Amino acid sequence: MKKYILILIALLTTFFFYAQVAEKGTHNVDVSQFKAFEKQEKHLLLDVRTPNEYKQGHIEGAKNLDYFDKGFKTELGKLDKSIPVYVYCRSGGRSAKAMQIMKEMGFESIYNLKGGYLAWSQQ
Repeated sequence: MKKYILILIALLTTFFFYAQVAEKGTHNVDVSQFKAFEKQEKHLLLDVRTPNEYKQGHIEGAKNLDYFDKGFKTELGKLDKSIPVYVYCRSGGRSAKAMQIMKEMGFESIYNLKGGYLAWSQQ
């Protein structure tokens, strides 16, 4: 019985270690943390909403790449993966998915705005 408990502990420890490593570089942040991008010398501010949503209002300086566009991943591939990316959408769902795609593509540091543009515009 002791042997099985030790094996279970080892497996759980390994699982939690790899889960943490897999998420390294991705961050879900609130509005005040997200605003820290303005102090960074090099960064990319990325709005993944549709062009119509973007036209209705966006964070100044944001580049618009429509998450729903067929060429979304291709356009992401053209971006510098070594600089921090601050990504947002309307409420945080699309940008969270975009953050995972970017992580899989090798982006080093990605910050997703919790609550999206809706949370930003209420500040």
